[in-house]
Amino acid sequence: MPRHSALVRVTHWITTLCFFALLVTGFEIVISHPRFYWGETGNVLPDQNGWSRYLHFQAAWALVLTGLLYVAAGIATRHFRRNLVPAKRDFSLGALAAVIASHLRLRRPDQREAWSYNPLQRLTYLLVIFILFPLIIWTGLAMSPAFVSAVPAAVTTLGGQQSARTIHFFVTLVLLLFLLIHLAMICLAGFRNRMRAMIIGRGESQEHL
Repeated sequence: MPRHSALVRVTHWITTLCFFALLVTGFEIVISHPRFYWGETGNVLPDQNGWSRYLHFQAAWALVLTGLLYVAAGIATRHFRRNLVPAKRDFSLGALAAVIASHLRLRRPDQREAWSYNPLQRLTYLLVIFILFPLIIWTGLAMSPAFVSAVPAAVTTLGGQQSARTIHFFVTLVLLLFLLIHLAMICLAGFRNRMRAMIIGRGESQEHL
């Protein structure tokens, strides 16, 4: 069996490209006014980054559509249940502590671990997919005037547009931290084989994936 299905690989790389586009454009937007507020009160500045806002918007919608496809297919094919939902025994503090200790010792995964996700990975991926990504999409939409006028409750629930912008920024930092740790773990587990598995579905050998 392939390490990753074709759908997982395609959506993974589309998400990667969209996320990097969002990071670059989001950084350009933030540096034009690097201050954050809460509620509806804030400093309104002239729009000096139209190109980055436009690209940010387009990349965001591409990410949303890709995410919806991934989630729908993951439910239909039982991908989440098979590969991401932890077993009851994995919720124990001992199991999580053992995984964390293994990561801190920078130990490479063994053959069994290479073909499945450990409990910490499963919980982290579920957190990113079903909490962080929906939250960053929600807060992003809450900054859109068209969305605010259509669904005002989605903004007032967050405390206002300025609150949405602040939450959006800090969730982005958490996702960026996840990305850096994710890349570090790929390098630890074997960069070449992990990349090969995510591109063509298979590594060179099961032992080194």
